[in-house]
Amino acid sequence: MSNRCYISTPIYYINDRPHIGHVYTTLVADVIARHRRQHGDAVFFLTGTDEHAPKVAESARANGVAALAWADRHDAAFQATFAAFGISNDDFIRTSQPRHVLRVREYLTALLVSGDVYQGRYDEWYDPGQEEYVPEARAARLEYRSPISGKPLVRRQEENYFFRLSAYADDLLRLFEERPDFVQPAARRNEVIGRIREGLHDFPISRAGLDWGISVPGDEQQTVYVWIDALFNYLSTVDTPERRHLWPADVHLIAKDILWFHAVIWPAFLIALRRRPGYEWVELPRRVYTHSFWVSDGRKMGKSLGNFVDLERLERCRQLVGLDGLRYFLAKDGPIDISDRDFSEARIEGVYNAELANLFGNLVQRAASLVARYADGVVPPPGPLDADDEHLRAEADRLPERVASAFDRLALDRAADAILDFVTTANRYADTTAPWQRAKEGDHERVRTVLYHLVESARLAAWHLWPFIPETASEAHRRLLGCAPTLALGTFGALPPGTRVTVGTPLFPRLRPVTAGG
Repeated sequence: MSNRCYISTPIYYINDRPHIGHVYTTLVADVIARHRRQHGDAVFFLTGTDEHAPKVAESARANGVAALAWADRHDAAFQATFAAFGISNDDFIRTSQPRHVLRVREYLTALLVSGDVYQGRYDEWYDPGQEEYVPEARAARLEYRSPISGKPLVRRQEENYFFRLSAYADDLLRLFEERPDFVQPAARRNEVIGRIREGLHDFPISRAGLDWGISVPGDEQQTVYVWIDALFNYLSTVDTPERRHLWPADVHLIAKDILWFHAVIWPAFLIALRRRPGYEWVELPRRVYTHSFWVSDGRKMGKSLGNFVDLERLERCRQLVGLDGLRYFLAKDGPIDISDRDFSEARIEGVYNAELANLFGNLVQRAASLVARYADGVVPPPGPLDADDEHLRAEADRLPERVASAFDRLALDRAADAILDFVTTANRYADTTAPWQRAKEGDHERVRTVLYHLVESARLAAWHLWPFIPETASEAHRRLLGCAPTLALGTFGALPPGTRVTVGTPLFPRLRPVTAGG
């Protein structure tokens, strides 16, 4: 019986076109989802768009169109971009969809009845760029500037509905104590715990005077605060009789700038909701995983700085190294942990040449070419094994566990490194065993054994690389086995002797010269 796995990205603001940040988070989720599906799990992969931000309505007015029409236009751009990157999401939620609006109103109704949501007046600070309320004490520590954009905070005074977050400090600290892996990496967990211990304040969950968004039940003059509207998407999407079994989410994958909402506000809402009749099934997510940012030459990206990675720049990179080459670089060399990572065309070319062309592509090409030359293009049966064969097989047997362990930690870089280590071992095996020399000596039994091990090693590497480079890995599999990679093919020895091999052109032609600069 397969395990179920629910993976989500944030839903993305649609006030502008997609950029590298949106692509990266969604691509990481895609690689994880493909890995889990490849191992037989029943995966539900969710992404989508966050449409009810005030900035969306402002931009729509500035462009002379209705807010929903503006949302439709940008939503289409996000869906097209994700499709172009081979993203395999199972659903795409829009916060303007009736299925979401209905559920959010139901959840808030339950929290209004319980008293967890109440009317009040807000008279503190606000970060317009992040759409985030900032209490006075925190605003003072930030010197009244946004920690993300550096722009001044604005003072806001208005009547709102508030969520009683202050009542959930003990519940949240208990959550972090009992489930130390709830927020990862550990440094982010420690950051959140520190802020909770500074004290939690009730905060507004609605805005007055807006005509774009979900109205608060019983009060049409108040619109649900965009962040609360957005967070509920993870639950609203699966809150149907057919999908409720998918909850709780296994991984909320997010960037570090939205950690507080996902690690504190979201679980507090779920704890409160779970205590209401009919919502006993609403458990907490299993993990919130936070990645860092892409930077350029060590500097934060920005349009005004001229180093912003937009769709046009990503397309130029795709033209350079192909879709799978770009997918591989983003997923493997991206800021998956606590450190920001540098984006440059030179780095992309370097990774492509060193890892895809010289290592993996070379292994597939030489394995197929050697079989074509010394076995008439048909995989021969292996004969008796010697120490070199045994060592290669031992490394092959270790590979699934190494890759799985890395994926369990969402360490995509480590997973790819494990596969490349095996590819390096297989290429070294080819050099050491030298089947071309054995063929000259007439040791045909030894040649058959080596050829089998080379082709099977290349195929196994392709199988494990499939989540990163699905099109090219599938092509490698077709050349070496005549079929696409499937669940049963994830261990060494699945290649039957007698299989006809196709050589073809190099999967990853080497680039030259490496582009200078970024």
